[in-house]
Amino acid sequence: MAEKITVKLTKSLIGRSEKQIATAKSLGLKKVGDTTVQPNNAATAGKINTISHMVEVTNA
Repeated sequence: MAEKITVKLTKSLIGRSEKQIATAKSLGLKKVGDTTVQPNNAATAGKINTISHMVEVTNA
């Protein structure tokens, strides 16, 4: 079984670039406080890196 990580949106998407908003939505994050469980792989790591200043990441 692949390792999972939990991603939580901690800052608002208001005033962010279209790329950052699209990245957050691709991770399933729409509002502040939303949490999703994602697979721990290179694609997810790249998305998290793009919006690292707006999310909190923990091991699931």
